[in-house]
Amino acid sequence: MFNNFKLTETEVKALSSISLAFVGDAVYSLHVRQKLLENKDEKAGALNKKSASIVCATAQSKLADKWLNVLTEEELYVFKRARNAKKGTRAKNASVADYNKATGLEAVIGYLYLLGNVERLNYLLNYGEKDEN
Repeated sequence: MFNNFKLTETEVKALSSISLAFVGDAVYSLHVRQKLLENKDEKAGALNKKSASIVCATAQSKLADKWLNVLTEEELYVFKRARNAKKGTRAKNASVADYNKATGLEAVIGYLYLLGNVERLNYLLNYGEKDEN
C-alpha cells in the first residue's frame, strides 16, 4: 500500500498547514487501527468505537499536550502554524481549543510522514502511548 512516498523538505514546507493535517489525520487513524488490531481480536463495530474515541479531537488534544515538551523547534513551528490556521470546518464534538490543538498534532504527523522521517514519527506516537498502557 505504501511505497515510501516522500517529499523533499522544500516541498513539505510549501504545503499548507491544513494539507499537512489532512495527511496526518489519515496516518494517525491508520496507526491507531493497527495498534487496536495488535492487542485485540474484536468485532469491527467495537474496534471502530475504540478507534473513534482515540482519534477524536479531545483525545488528540490531550496527546498534543504530552508532545509539547518533546517536539523539536521545527515540529513546534509546524504545530503552532496549524493550530492557529483558519480552518474550513468547525469542531463538532470538541471545544475550539481542543480542535485547534488536534489540528496541530495532525500537522506534525503529516509533516514527519511526508518527510519520510518514520523513526521520529514512531518515537512520538509511542511516546504518547506510554501513559495509556
